[in-house]
Amino acid sequence: MAGNGCSSLFGLLSVMALSGIMCVEVPKLKLNNGKLMPAIALGTYLGFDQGGVVKSVNKQLANVVMNAIDIGYRHFDTAAIYETEEEVGEGIRKKIEEGAITRDDVFVTTKLWNTQHKREQVPLALKQSLNKMGLNYVDLYLMHWPIGLNDDYTFSDVDFMETWRGLEDVQKSGLAKSIGVSNFNLDQLRRLIKEASIKPVAIQVEVHPQMIQSEIIEYAKSESMVVMGYSPFGSLVMRYGMQFPGPKIDEPILVEIASKYNKTTPQVVLRWQVDRNVVPLPKSTNLKRLKENIDIFDFKLEQYEIEKINQFHNNVRYTLPSFWQNHPYYPFEKIDNPQDNPFLNKRKQ
Repeated sequence: MAGNGCSSLFGLLSVMALSGIMCVEVPKLKLNNGKLMPAIALGTYLGFDQGGVVKSVNKQLANVVMNAIDIGYRHFDTAAIYETEEEVGEGIRKKIEEGAITRDDVFVTTKLWNTQHKREQVPLALKQSLNKMGLNYVDLYLMHWPIGLNDDYTFSDVDFMETWRGLEDVQKSGLAKSIGVSNFNLDQLRRLIKEASIKPVAIQVEVHPQMIQSEIIEYAKSESMVVMGYSPFGSLVMRYGMQFPGPKIDEPILVEIASKYNKTTPQVVLRWQVDRNVVPLPKSTNLKRLKENIDIFDFKLEQYEIEKINQFHNNVRYTLPSFWQNHPYYPFEKIDNPQDNPFLNKRKQ
């Protein structure tokens, strides 16, 4: 049955069993241009290793996207640099062909890479992404970083406001229904909103218990913008094959809250984001975890529980590309010895 993918007979239920598959009705947030964004997204960044970008094998990611749609996911987050756009689009198109969903049921976010920051490059870059996905438009197009780079990855002097004019162009042309930014700091976001002709609907930043982003969240709320949070689990999960300091799955405070709601600690952390008006972007290729990550809309944290989790904040970033820190538009704090950055590991998210 076309529509939201969950049987209309049970449309009033938030969680249901459908042919043995749990199907969750995900709430939607109204953007400042009247469009609607599902309140959780499946992240599709597979990471980097010594060989470069980690790529999907044997259509694994396309199958994950199809499974995610069956479970209830309606928002998919990708980017040109992730090299996952093709399989994200393939999974979505197959479910449309099956009649499980329509294109209007799905919200697709992708991102402009740093080497295409000149205004005239933006429409070409988005058309390349759309061709890979086999789609006519994206629901949200984000400037991945405020940092412009040349093709050889030397620093470009393109002002991010020139890049933003290019994003405004693709919204006006209909290639993107909405536009926004990622990895901007508060000052950069303020400047963008002051000088923009079209206001961004969203900002995507790193959000987890060690990086709670209170200032960005409050400012975005004041401007009727949605915050999307990547790396939502922070130190709960291993990163680069290592455990980093910070709260873990068995953290007593999280365990206590999880027990109260009969949930897992990762579910509590995702709900903590939702209750702070953040759209979390959990990543998983595991069916059990896909189901667990979306099953967070049948409970709500108390304010004191949110504040308890906020206390884990210690300003730790897991995406800290210090190789760019001398760029004039580098958005984060600089470190003294960038080559010693433990979170870097030659990544280019």
